[in-house]
Amino acid sequence: MENKALIVIDLQVGVQPSNTPLYNLDNVIKGVNERIQVFRELNYPIIFIQHNDQELILNTKQWNLFSELDARDTDIYINKTHANSFYNTDLNAKLLELKINTLEICGAQTEYCVDTTIRMAHGLGYSLYMKKGLTTTLNNDLLGAKTIIEHHEKLWNNRFLTFL
Repeated sequence: MENKALIVIDLQVGVQPSNTPLYNLDNVIKGVNERIQVFRELNYPIIFIQHNDQELILNTKQWNLFSELDARDTDIYINKTHANSFYNTDLNAKLLELKINTLEICGAQTEYCVDTTIRMAHGLGYSLYMKKGLTTTLNNDLLGAKTIIEHHEKLWNNRFLTFL
């Protein structure tokens, strides 16, 4: 039997620099909220992962989730200090406690925290799912955000996760 949780990674104010918007952010947030609604209706847990470092300082405006997200006090919140959401956090213990074996992943940034968490979760034996287009990132000196996302989705597909 599948016991599922939705993992929303680093959709925080400070992940988006003031001068550079995250790629397709409005549509990502809309799609994430749609997935949150589905998980709420099925009474599955929603877990928000929030990065905490020298730029995303705990309990500051930059550290906060985007206000447009349907985050509630009843959801689960995990703080992390590394791209890997499992590293030095209680995420795996919480998933084991809830008997979760299937994860749906979304969030930011595609090539950093989302990718690292997907690969770690896969290595830990979780079944993984994702809805295409529900990660975001920034352009960098080598590639545009759209290309980065398409590249990672192609890598993940049927190797690390299944797309819905």
